[in-house]
Amino acid sequence: MIFNLNAHRHYRKILRCVLLAACATLAYSIAGASDEQPAAPARIVTLYQGATDSAVALGITPVGVVDSWLEKPMYRYLRDALTDVEHVGLETQPNLEKIAWLAPDLVVASDFRHARIAPLLSAIATTVAAPKVFDFRATLTMIANATGREAQASELLQRWDARVADFRQQIAAQMGNEWPQKVAVIRFKSDHVRIYTSGFAGSILDDLGFEQPDTLQTQGWGMKLSSTENIPALDADVIFVLLEPDDAAIANNYRHWASHPLWQQLSAVQNQRVFEAEPVSWMMGGGILAANAMLDDLYSHYGLTQPLPRQACRALAATSVEQTTC
Repeated sequence: MIFNLNAHRHYRKILRCVLLAACATLAYSIAGASDEQPAAPARIVTLYQGATDSAVALGITPVGVVDSWLEKPMYRYLRDALTDVEHVGLETQPNLEKIAWLAPDLVVASDFRHARIAPLLSAIATTVAAPKVFDFRATLTMIANATGREAQASELLQRWDARVADFRQQIAAQMGNEWPQKVAVIRFKSDHVRIYTSGFAGSILDDLGFEQPDTLQTQGWGMKLSSTENIPALDADVIFVLLEPDDAAIANNYRHWASHPLWQQLSAVQNQRVFEAEPVSWMMGGGILAANAMLDDLYSHYGLTQPLPRQACRALAATSVEQTTC
């Protein structure tokens, strides 16, 4: 086997750092050992977007987070909660030395991103890992179980389930025989288009009662389309378009596809049901806060009435003779 000498030295440096952190953690644990239950982790590092979102939703301020995909270094909706929090690199390549330097009690990772470095992460601190990065329920529950915040997670999920049930009831009543709708979520890149059937947005749309277009029901994660000749594969009752902000090449590609005669023949185009959606909440955020923002968008697009928070609803119901949506 041939080794790259520089890479090998870098690996040894990381390993020394990890071992030092592990020894320090062990010494601290022995010094503080007692018959009492261990305290909930106080220093948490999150290594994927959905984990960072979920931690904030649970009232946790991590000591370290990875950079966001867009709106770098962190999504705008999380910035107020993460002021002065350290960044530990990319989701696909976290900086192990910096993670060890932060001396966390808990590292939140994902098998999808971090399986290869899992032993090194576990040497730094207790590590929990989710199989997927987009399953916000699983991520929220995993972090809650690891930090003793099960009650908070249960309340967040109950509120989510109530909103989902309300949306399904309202949209079915509004659309009648036109429901359920077949929906396409498409993301324009500079030289191609991606249409998604699963992932974060796809799983939420499934929960809300939307259906997949007939052309995509056996396509796994979805399809990558490189030619406008493939536009008929996008046909659906409604299309949500994800565009990355301030990218001229992507905007030009969108205009190129949208001006094609085949695009004009799509059902969603002819019925004026093509909506531009926010890519952070629809795809990148990955947690329950982003999921609720995506659902907010759907309430708005369909002109539905948002249910009021419980306390506000009770106060309004006490002073109004009209029926209140809660």
